[in-house]
Amino acid sequence: MDGSPRVARVALVLHPRNDVTEVAERVVGLANAHGVEVLVRALDAGRVPGAVPVGSDELAAEADGVVSLGGDGTMLGALRLVADKPVPVLGVHLGNLGFLVEVHPSELDSALARLLDGDFVEEPHSALRISAGERRAVAFNDLALARHPGRGTVDATLAVSGLRYGYYRCDALVVATAAGSSAYSYAAGGPLVSPSVGGIVVTPSAPMSGISRPLVLSEADTLQLELNPRCGALALEADGIGHGEVGPGDRVEISVQAAAGRVVRLDPDVHAQRSRVKLSLLDLPLLPEQLRELLPGEVRERLEARSG
Repeated sequence: MDGSPRVARVALVLHPRNDVTEVAERVVGLANAHGVEVLVRALDAGRVPGAVPVGSDELAAEADGVVSLGGDGTMLGALRLVADKPVPVLGVHLGNLGFLVEVHPSELDSALARLLDGDFVEEPHSALRISAGERRAVAFNDLALARHPGRGTVDATLAVSGLRYGYYRCDALVVATAAGSSAYSYAAGGPLVSPSVGGIVVTPSAPMSGISRPLVLSEADTLQLELNPRCGALALEADGIGHGEVGPGDRVEISVQAAAGRVVRLDPDVHAQRSRVKLSLLDLPLLPEQLRELLPGEVRERLEARSG
């Protein structure tokens, strides 16, 4: 236990499409049994009977803790929601291959009790604060500037803490946190960076000229990307969420907010071990059914019984 205060009001953040009603109702019942009120965004009110519907701003301001029901995408959304007032976020794994989420539905009862009692370790996560003109965004994984087919490519000059560094011409440019280095940046050829080391990774995808290798910078650095006259119309994405377009003459500024996210870890060593296994699977060009064949027979039988 790290001395975290007891959670008196918990917020639920749900996967936007999948049916998570059964698990959400369990959270409400368990929380109410502990005398804890459950908040949910008004747009999800019909999916969680017994929870108190509020606006997103009120939820972020009033919650002492958050339970995310889904995969890593849902978890990232929950972290972004409370980035201005970081509170502990517990991820319940109802998605696919997840690196952030730790708890499986079968572990929910004990995990929620520990969250409400403050019996957990916090894992801090840095976030990118992004501005492009009047637009503002937060990303816990990455910022991506990506070309639209037939509308030109990325052509951008990079400045680091005010000093011009070089330029990029590529199909996409990814700026990732250390925790997000295992996502889009990794797929584009960037390195894996331990969150304990920190840093920002800038990775060009399909570079044509200019800087062609990934660049690792300090979290203390600020980045400015000036989009040059030859630049095409680019999609601006933060954690895979679109934030409109940018193009020639625009400037994208990026800084790091340290400890913007407080991820709940109940067993950090077990989670780290699971994450290493998942990372090793990323480089295996195998289909899910082929991966199953690599498992011991008794493990395959349990998986088949669970899915059947």
